[in-house]
This record gives sequence, structure tokens and C-alpha cells, in this order.
Amino acid sequence: MPPPALEHHSEDRISVRGEPFRVYIDRDRIRSRVEELGERISRDYRDQRPILIGVLNGAYIFLADLMRAISIDCEVDFMKLSSYGAEKISSGSVRSLKEIDADITGRHVIIVEDIVDTGLSMEYILDTLSRERPASMQVATMLHKAAATKVDLELRYVGFEIDNLFVVGYGLDYGQVGRNLKDIFILDASV
Repeated sequence: MPPPALEHHSEDRISVRGEPFRVYIDRDRIRSRVEELGERISRDYRDQRPILIGVLNGAYIFLADLMRAISIDCEVDFMKLSSYGAEKISSGSVRSLKEIDADITGRHVIIVEDIVDTGLSMEYILDTLSRERPASMQVATMLHKAAATKVDLELRYVGFEIDNLFVVGYGLDYGQVGRNLKDIFILDASV
């Protein structure tokens, strides 16, 4: 039998696929920041009913927590893209695996993403959804790797700006492993 893909060594250190990771952003900071973002969205859209479009698979945990932090009426839909596969670095090519079901014409749309790094996936999403003529489109992302971003994007709601590091947890995976972690971990180069 192969060794487990995810092993807990201590409260703040794990290994994923045999590589060491340590806590980078803990669950309390995540929870607090998501609540702040939810309050801000509630204020910004107080007279609207926005539709949140989660980008699968990674954004579903952030999206669920964010929706619970929003105090106004809102709706949800999902789309799915592929740009990573099982790798640690985006392939640079984006392909759609699932389109949204909702009619967003004339609607206020908030795209919810787990992480924006190169920005190529987000650029693809914005280009694709703009063809549906929404009233407005904004982006909410849990993490933004500004140093890795290759395209000009407006990210209205950003949980945390991070360095160009490989992260896992809170919906982010390494070859489909680690999404269920409550904290966000980074590859531990010191080990």
C-alpha cells in the first residue's frame, strides 16, 4: 500500500506528497478576513442581489464561507477551468470544463476564486463572462500572487496578497490533496 499523500507532523507542519509544508495563514486570520470581505460586499451591493460565481474546484470552501459572511440576498453558480493539473505551477493554458448555468445578463456578478497568480485564468473568465453582458463584474479572491501576475486585472476583494509561493489548504490543492486543510500552508524550504 502506498504511503498517505497527506501526513500531519504537528499542528503547524505537514507533508503533502512527501514534501514538507508549514502554516502560512492560520484559520483564525482566514475567518476574520473572510468576514471583513463579506461585510464589504454587503455594503457595496446593499441595493442589489449579486450572483457569486465560484471557480471549481478550489474556490468552493472560500465561496461557502464568504456567502455566509454576506448579509444581503445573493445567488450562486459555478464554473470549472483547468490550468494546473497535478503540477505546482500553472501550465499557462486555460480550458473550460464546466460553464455557468445562470443567465447573468444585466446581473451584478462577483467571480470567486481561491487564488490569482498568473491571472490568465481570471482574464479568460472575465472575457468569457463579459459576452453575457452582466451589469457589472468584480473579482473576489482569497489569495493574490501579485509578483506572478502577467496580465492587468482589477481584483476588488482580496483576502491576502502573498509572495510567489506554492500554497495548499483551504480549498487549494497539490494534485487534489490538501483542499480540506483549515489553514493555508506553504512549501517549507527550510527542511
